[in-house]
Amino acid sequence: MDTALFSAGNLFAGDDSDDSTDSVGDAATFVEREHEFPGMVLKIREFTFHQVNANLLWPGTCIFAEWLVKHPTLLSERRILEIGSGTGALTIFLRKMYNLDITTSDYDDEDIEKNIHHNYIVNGITASPHIRHIWGDRFPSECPDWDLIIASDILLYVKQYANLVKTLVFLLQTWKLKEIGVKDQSSSSSSIADGALQVGDHLGLNTKEETQIGKRNNVITVPSSLPKPCFLMSWRRRIPKEDEDIFFQGCKEAGLCVADYGSRVYCIYPHQRVD
Repeated sequence: MDTALFSAGNLFAGDDSDDSTDSVGDAATFVEREHEFPGMVLKIREFTFHQVNANLLWPGTCIFAEWLVKHPTLLSERRILEIGSGTGALTIFLRKMYNLDITTSDYDDEDIEKNIHHNYIVNGITASPHIRHIWGDRFPSECPDWDLIIASDILLYVKQYANLVKTLVFLLQTWKLKEIGVKDQSSSSSSIADGALQVGDHLGLNTKEETQIGKRNNVITVPSSLPKPCFLMSWRRRIPKEDEDIFFQGCKEAGLCVADYGSRVYCIYPHQRVD
């Protein structure tokens, strides 16, 4: 597998004299770089600056892509929403690699959406749907049907954790099961409504193990499939552990479980569906 390669110039736009820049409108200035992903090189245009930090493709995105390539069954036949998409690089990679159904989402900003669209074009793929949304605000889709939400390196602003959790709770607890023929296992109080399997069944765990995976830092073996719905997150950028714990504790208090898959990858899902 190819390794994602980064130099200091990848982290701070404008340091490389060979980079070409252009501007859109009066506010947005960009730099376009090539980034190495597993099995391919993507050309990604990045903001030289953006007020909500949607400007750069951080190394964690490529590291998460490598992890996903090692576990491709987790993505199979899923409808995916990427939140905090930034440049759209992770979605572009997954679409080119696996031809997946993915919608991007980021802050309610026209320049972000236009830049993601540009990156689709220069990498030779048709644009995916995009949703402009501020965490914590009313979500544009009242009946979300994405059964897998993904994100990389979005735990930057501690003050936004509560809003992020609020958005995740909405997306995970209002998801409507679209599949046909899933066996109903609603006899237990911890089951998920509308015929979805219990969380422990999805993860290949027994009831005792399923209870334990909500604990922080309890690493479990990565399963062959994920619960529906769930949020799969990779976090590589370093922040104080006490800040990380604020997010995970917020998830727990909101009725979500956190499974630690190691490699700083986490699966977050509801204890049970709320209709």
